[in-house]
Amino acid sequence: MARIERFEDLRIWKLARDVANRLYALSANASFSRDFVLRDQIRRAAVSMPSNIAEGFSRRSNKEFVQFLFVAKGSAAEAQSQLYLARDQGYLPEEEFDRVYREIDLLARQISRFITYLKAAG
Repeated sequence: MARIERFEDLRIWKLARDVANRLYALSANASFSRDFVLRDQIRRAAVSMPSNIAEGFSRRSNKEFVQFLFVAKGSAAEAQSQLYLARDQGYLPEEEFDRVYREIDLLARQISRFITYLKAAG
């Protein structure tokens, strides 16, 4: 297995980046973009996911990395909660909600598995 030298090599960072870009695109649409509070909040959660993965990786300590991964996972849950509000307000159709929610759920599960791996590695 190749050694990961940069955070950009992490699959979870790549997925978090994709999710963040998807949330940015969704929140740029029509009435969603005019709901400044919800738009800005979901974008902050979106930015937090890849940012915390990158920052944790840069700490070069599994213990600290795990802490940052938990923050990234929490931001994923925050984004999922905000997606419900966006759907409830009619800002996105059900099928789009389902698709993005599943992507975030996949990211959260992968972060959890990576946390388990790092904890076992000591």
